[in-house]
Amino acid sequence: MIVSVNKVTLPFKIPATTSRGAYKDREVYLVTIEKDGISAIGECSPLIGLSIDYNENLEEELEGFSKEINETQILDPYKYQKHPAFIFALESALRQIETKKQHLLYSTDFILKGSGIPINGLIWMADSENMREQMEKKLKEGYSIIKLKIGAIDFDEECRLIESLRKHKNAFQLEIRVDANGVFENDHVLEKLKELSRFELHSIEQPIKQGQWDAMQEVCAKSPIPVALDEELIGVLEEKEKLIKHINPQFLILKPTLLGGFKYCDEWISLANKYDKGWWATSALESNIGLNAIAQWVSTHDTEMAQGLGTGQLFVKNYDLGLSLKNGYLYKNANFTGDLI
Repeated sequence: MIVSVNKVTLPFKIPATTSRGAYKDREVYLVTIEKDGISAIGECSPLIGLSIDYNENLEEELEGFSKEINETQILDPYKYQKHPAFIFALESALRQIETKKQHLLYSTDFILKGSGIPINGLIWMADSENMREQMEKKLKEGYSIIKLKIGAIDFDEECRLIESLRKHKNAFQLEIRVDANGVFENDHVLEKLKELSRFELHSIEQPIKQGQWDAMQEVCAKSPIPVALDEELIGVLEEKEKLIKHINPQFLILKPTLLGGFKYCDEWISLANKYDKGWWATSALESNIGLNAIAQWVSTHDTEMAQGLGTGQLFVKNYDLGLSLKNGYLYKNANFTGDLI
């Protein structure tokens, strides 16, 4: 068994903007495991300012982990709990070793029959004119579920944008989700949520900053809009059930890169089912290598909830993994090269 790490930088077509700032390019670390004649690839791409494992010495750390594995010939992904993106990469590669085929993790209908996974059309933060253009484009492309990232421009202007969507299609025709990325101040969050509730929203992600369990519990209890926890889940390994019972959200957002791969996300799903919570998975600006792995994992679960898996098209170049989008669904095509195109 030989483990190696290769760093690749992928520039965005336009900066990917969130309330935490704008990303102009993406540092991707491809983790390759060569074993039993298979060269399996997983993606380790923690996000600056968000992932618990991102730091300036990340490349050196990953090379050190690889050297250790090569010397000991012992590979336990869950030894690296402080490096969730590395766990995700190792899990993805190990699944390919098991299937004996590169980029194949699970033989589900998504792979075998070309079944599509429903996804939301994501509207990135920008000026109002740009966001309006994005919305019109998503509607023309056939999306019935739109998600807007909010918090970058004037709140009243954002409300006008959402209102224009709702005037175009009612709640039966169009599901609208919003993602605040923790931008609302605690003292004003319920006021903002009340204002947003006029638009019959499906949910709001992370309305206030993470790490405030009592404050978030109050928001979830009083919000007129169902609340989905996102950043709140990052770094929570041993207290998953305690968090869900205390905060009592309506939904969980699962990002394997940030939460430590499939095993830990599956634990969140088990708890969501136990406490009757909804969930969906989203990518975290991975390349198509990571997106392909997440999509295949999602396809193993029995859920009709729309996922957040359409970000692979944001890069100037990306890996050809046979992924395509049509009418609000993500598909996996049989023919692909795996090359950077």
